[in-house]
Amino acid sequence: MKTIAFNGKFFGAAPTGVHKVAEQLVAAIDALIAGQAGNGLDCALVVRDRVEIPSYRNISCVRESRWARKMHRIAWEQCYLPLARRRDFILNLCNLGPLFHRDSATMIHDAQVYSAPESYSLPFRLWYKSLYFFIGKRHRIIFTVSEFSKSELVRYGIADPDKIVVVHNGCDHVLQVQPDARQLATLRLKPRRYVLALANTQKHKNIGILLKAFAGAQLGDVELVLFGGATRADFEGHGHVVPPNVRFTGRIADAELVGLMANAGALAFPSLTEGFGLPPLEAMALGCPVVAAPCGALPEVCGKAVLYADPFDPDAWSSNILAVLNDEAVRQSLIFAGLGQAGGFTWKQAARSLFETVRAVTG
Repeated sequence: MKTIAFNGKFFGAAPTGVHKVAEQLVAAIDALIAGQAGNGLDCALVVRDRVEIPSYRNISCVRESRWARKMHRIAWEQCYLPLARRRDFILNLCNLGPLFHRDSATMIHDAQVYSAPESYSLPFRLWYKSLYFFIGKRHRIIFTVSEFSKSELVRYGIADPDKIVVVHNGCDHVLQVQPDARQLATLRLKPRRYVLALANTQKHKNIGILLKAFAGAQLGDVELVLFGGATRADFEGHGHVVPPNVRFTGRIADAELVGLMANAGALAFPSLTEGFGLPPLEAMALGCPVVAAPCGALPEVCGKAVLYADPFDPDAWSSNILAVLNDEAVRQSLIFAGLGQAGGFTWKQAARSLFETVRAVTG
């Protein structure tokens, strides 16, 4: 049986949702192997940088030579990695992988460079589209995170449907994080009287509809807390008017985000398209009600456990948010349904589905 080499380029890179998924999958696969003693599996995590990584019991860590670490990330992934691991099966979990290594599997999370091109720069779109085209044709397996994403990958000609395997994300990692509620004091927030959302200016994230809703009188006494890297100046630079009841956390630790979710009145998620949509599931797992747009993979992932609002109607968002905040029956119903929905998405299940597929292909 071949060595399965995990492309560890994401370690040491700026944190993103895709990187979080990759880290959770590697950890879950390591735990899965631990429960299958004597199966002869040989797995290695190949990393380029001198970065701190978790300690794995059954996945060895390969740190490349000094000159390899000096290579640009793209050159390392496209040239060095396939040469250094030419006898291995390479597993890429963050959208991209080496084009010249056919014995590979790549997880492409979405097709948003096609469906939401205005959210990305022209060079970014061209690079991703060119790589997707060849990866979809050359690599042996294409994983993706939802049936919706699979249909999009087929629609845009990235891969044939019989090559694509859907592996839903898990969300149970948030239950292992000790909540840190210090952000409530820092931002002077009242539990259950604020709404969480992403601080992201990409057009398809559609945060502008929330800014319009929170500028209205209905939500005048409710705080909108935006977590993530984008700032007030970033939103204003994109032409948005940011009302005074909007707070920005900046980039915060997972424990602080969990603390905010556990105490929030609701999470608002108005995206126009999503390959999966992990934050709504994370919120539901923590007992936080969700108001979402019925777009992309969100209906597939969230089911009937959220309130859906028209992504282009600020009044619909105001009404649904007020229903969650002020109607205890609605709130408790969403919490109960959300806990049940989130319970169906575990990393153990995701790891088993992904790894059994890889093991079948590698023989």
